[in-house]
Amino acid sequence: MPLRTRHERLDELPVTRKHLRLLTGSGVGWALDAMDVGLISFIMAALTAHWGLSATEVSWLGSIGFVGMALGATLGGLLADRIGRRQVFALTLLVYGIATGASALAMGLGALMVLRFVVGLGLGAELPVASTLVSEFSPRRIRGRMVVLLEAFWAVGWVAAAAIGAFVVSASDDGWRWALALGCIPAAYALVIRLGLPESVRYLESRGREAEAERVVRSFEEAAAEERAASGAGRTPSGTAGGPDAGGGPEGGPDAARGDAGAGRERGPDAASSAPKPSIWSEALRRRTLALWIVWFCVNLAYYGAFIWIPSLLHAQGFTLVRSFTFTLIITLAQLPGYAVSAYLIERWGRRPTLATFLVGSAMAAVLFGLASAEWAIIAAGCALSFFNLGAWGALYAIGPELYPTSVRGTGTGAAAGFGRIASIIAPLMVPPVLGVGGPVLLFSIFALAFAVAACAALTLPELRGEPLTSAPPLVGAGRS
Repeated sequence: MPLRTRHERLDELPVTRKHLRLLTGSGVGWALDAMDVGLISFIMAALTAHWGLSATEVSWLGSIGFVGMALGATLGGLLADRIGRRQVFALTLLVYGIATGASALAMGLGALMVLRFVVGLGLGAELPVASTLVSEFSPRRIRGRMVVLLEAFWAVGWVAAAAIGAFVVSASDDGWRWALALGCIPAAYALVIRLGLPESVRYLESRGREAEAERVVRSFEEAAAEERAASGAGRTPSGTAGGPDAGGGPEGGPDAARGDAGAGRERGPDAASSAPKPSIWSEALRRRTLALWIVWFCVNLAYYGAFIWIPSLLHAQGFTLVRSFTFTLIITLAQLPGYAVSAYLIERWGRRPTLATFLVGSAMAAVLFGLASAEWAIIAAGCALSFFNLGAWGALYAIGPELYPTSVRGTGTGAAAGFGRIASIIAPLMVPPVLGVGGPVLLFSIFALAFAVAACAALTLPELRGEPLTSAPPLVGAGRS
């Protein structure tokens, strides 16, 4: 029988505790990122009240972190393809933790903005790298669901931010400092977790580190075999740890020389490094790159324009800080079922229809939120916006890594995220002038239009549910449309 590649072996494994540790280790950092981004929306409202900041100053405080995130996302993706996913994880959390702790001690707006920029560098680099690593290790039949579950940690972090905003930031004039200090402490724990994560097998193979790649695959196979034995499932099947396809020597035996699924040839240690590296703008990839960039840009514009300003908008409408923060906490809780439904549908409907459906739902909810005036209507429309918008985010992160071959997977996802961060920089800055011209109705109509454009772009992406991740770029015109 033909020998299976390492990636085929990983694709066919059941979900083990090792997979869950990978998901949790990446997810903790993801939740910390969300908590930090979420906290700034509450800090903006608090500093407006305590420091008397103008709308322009508040806008820049909200945007400066996204400037760092734009650079961080692009550089993080490039670094992930060059020095490895795990190393970039550790570096991003180190930068994030130090800068967040220092932010709590800032004595003026200028110092706080500089530190927020540095925090953004760490946050921006982390997100696309995390989704790439989880995608590359997940069994093929549930790969999309695993990435959506990773993205669901974002909701956990944002809910934590909303709770800290409601109970810590609003408690005193220095509550925002304690909030940032709380965000710094768990970063040390997340850093320890990340250092225990495995390096990407595809990255190791692309650098000719075949023996290391084989050891990582065997560790997942052995974990699956141990769990089967513990549950009384019986013998290890052929092709897993100890099976005839696993290879017998320290170099991994026959499979150690194999490349990606469908490669059909053996690879020497230098094969990947000597092969020409494709561009994300090559003829085979440019259409999906353009569509992905459009989706990222539009979703970032609408999401951050709305959610970074919601506490401040509610406070400006006459609600107290405590009440506006409480409303935001309730609205934020709706993110959790949004992710759950997206995780279910993405393997039932597919990536493209799930993403498009949630984007259309986001557009409708944005219109309703702009029109809402009563408390119940604000909460209901805000919950709908949270539900659909965050479900769309989950599907978007699942799609990205599947669109690119191994050598540019980190670059492709990071570049799309970096381009999207341009919109997240613009979004907080555009809110005050748009409100001055047309109020919430015009503002959220613009966000609804952005979601609609993103839905149209999403429909042009290829549907890759159930297909293996590849090392080679697709043939021109290939892929299901």
